[in-house]
Amino acid sequence: MRIISPRIFVLARKEIFSWLNSPAIYGVTVFFLLFVSIWLYYLQRFFAMDTASLMPFFEAFPFAFIFVIPVLTMKVWAEEKKIGSAEILFTMPFTEWDLVMGKFLSCFTLLFAMILLTVPVPLSLLPLGHFDGGVIFCEYAGTLFLGASATALGVFLSGVSKNQAAAFVGSVVVLLAVMLVHQLTASLPSGLASLLNYVSLAFHFESFSRGLLDSRDMAFFLITTILFLFLNTQSLVYRRWK
Repeated sequence: MRIISPRIFVLARKEIFSWLNSPAIYGVTVFFLLFVSIWLYYLQRFFAMDTASLMPFFEAFPFAFIFVIPVLTMKVWAEEKKIGSAEILFTMPFTEWDLVMGKFLSCFTLLFAMILLTVPVPLSLLPLGHFDGGVIFCEYAGTLFLGASATALGVFLSGVSKNQAAAFVGSVVVLLAVMLVHQLTASLPSGLASLLNYVSLAFHFESFSRGLLDSRDMAFFLITTILFLFLNTQSLVYRRWK
């Protein structure tokens, strides 16, 4: 089985065009852009900080992903189940891996486009101080790693949910937990705190937000992304032969 096949891109393109014909994608994009902008300028009071750092800006992304990614992923498989088209996909020349990768790639491409639309924010602030371009690059790289892992998780949860509402709520709850659990570890025993920190997506994002490309955090995001895609593939195999 080839990891990347042309069929994956065919399916991803079909999914993307389907999204572009839906008002929901434009609504969630506006929400995302407003959220990160309000977080930076109003909640973090950027202009009152008097420091050339975009760390407060990138701290908003894990919180925004808690709501944005479930919107992107909730109908990936739940909608297919609702209208009965999942069985049709199984009869087409797609492997389970093709289907999962096509769905994941379409969602991640849309998320990537949203993240790309935030670039004017740091560009508009560059003339106001001496920002470190390398740090900004690391922060955006970490955002993409975080987004890939969270998207894979959302796609998997959509695959095991009965409908879109369950997929959305389940994804929000799980992402809320894995994003914020590290903030509750201050008063816990060191062993338990280390375990909770390890499973927290936002905890592994912190090194990127400080401008560090830590190979351990990159490996964590890659492994979790592949793990959730694999679990999604296995759920499809079970569904096909059930």
